Amino acid sequence: MVGAVVAALAGVLSHGAGFYPWLDLIAHFAPVYMAVALGCMVIAILTRLPGRGVILVASAVAIVAGGVLVGPEVSRSNGSEAPFDREGQIKVIQINALRTNADIGRVADWLIAQDPDVVTVSEARHDLRDLLVRRAGWSTAGAHGSLMIFTREPYVKMDRPRLRAGGDLSFVNATYATPRGPIEIVTTHLDWPTSPLVAGQVRDLEDVVGRLPRERMILTGDFNAAPWSAELRRLDTTLGLVRRDRAVATWPAQLSGRAWRVPILPIDHIYAGRGWSTVKVERGPWLGSDHYPLVVTLAPVVQP
Repeated sequence: MVGAVVAALAGVLSHGAGFYPWLDLIAHFAPVYMAVALGCMVIAILTRLPGRGVILVASAVAIVAGGVLVGPEVSRSNGSEAPFDREGQIKVIQINALRTNADIGRVADWLIAQDPDVVTVSEARHDLRDLLVRRAGWSTAGAHGSLMIFTREPYVKMDRPRLRAGGDLSFVNATYATPRGPIEIVTTHLDWPTSPLVAGQVRDLEDVVGRLPRERMILTGDFNAAPWSAELRRLDTTLGLVRRDRAVATWPAQLSGRAWRVPILPIDHIYAGRGWSTVKVERGPWLGSDHYPLVVTLAPVVQP
């Protein structure tokens, strides 16, 4: 009974995240309390536990409350779709490499083997940067920080919007030339939803994106926010971009240093402007980090 009641309470509280930001942490774990409630419901149906009615009602409340948050993510559009043979495709990889990753060579091996057009790295390390530059000959934007962009060709310019006074957003952006015109690539890393800084970071990201050309923009990062959180639902609405991943869980990828094959939360994301169509979205393998890589293939929208 306790599990069902706790799940129901979590479900109800998670809907207050828009009014009390600390409740957004509960909203992130909607799939977890829904799974707990479903398990309690099954047990209550198959057995004659005391308080069976309370368990069934509480479980139903939790499942419905969580479903209201998770359902729209499963059913939403991730942009116009393009066939696999569309010309002008670009492959984008977002990966949190983990500062303490003991197998950085495997990260480099996999990234190079993917033959991507763009790689954005959160918790970037200089040893990984040096490996990729030496072995693949890739160019780097943000080479001296913890956020890096790797591409085959060097960027044309870095027109970095100035943050408001006291702004605490970590981001790197650069403009790249392509046969179909320039594209703007932005990568960021937001704090955990428990951080008092995250609300300001969200406002700063909205401002940064709004001051750059968005039609062919690609925005990536470790957002530390699930799609059903108030934080990411706000960004989905305000950024003027389309999030191309849809419920692709990337965290946690490991527990106690060992691969965890059942990630729970989609917290790494790739957005793109409306000048892009989505070809394919997939999750990469475990590479010694606590995040799985996120891989999105895009193609230019064909004008009628």
